[in-house]
Amino acid sequence: MDMPQVILVCYCGNPAKLNTSWSNDNPSKRFFGCKKFGSGFRKPCRFFSWFDPTLTPRLRVVLLGLLKKVKTLEDARKRERRTWFLVLVIVIVLLFSKP
Repeated sequence: MDMPQVILVCYCGNPAKLNTSWSNDNPSKRFFGCKKFGSGFRKPCRFFSWFDPTLTPRLRVVLLGLLKKVKTLEDARKRERRTWFLVLVIVIVLLFSKP
């Protein structure tokens, strides 16, 4: 991962923060932004500058496919955990219920 050689300063005078976009248009593309953006400050300076070059169409398709697979696996894992938790609760209730 390349790190910037120069630290950019946003319009309000603070060092810009390096973030990563996970939008469908720019998956995993890094950018600089004001560290106040989205933090509830009244007037963020709206500084924005891309750090990474534009993705090729092929790389974008591959990244989006991988992100979709990761989300599918994460969702399946959540469902599995809920199922095991429910099984555990049922077993505990059956073990400790009075006949």
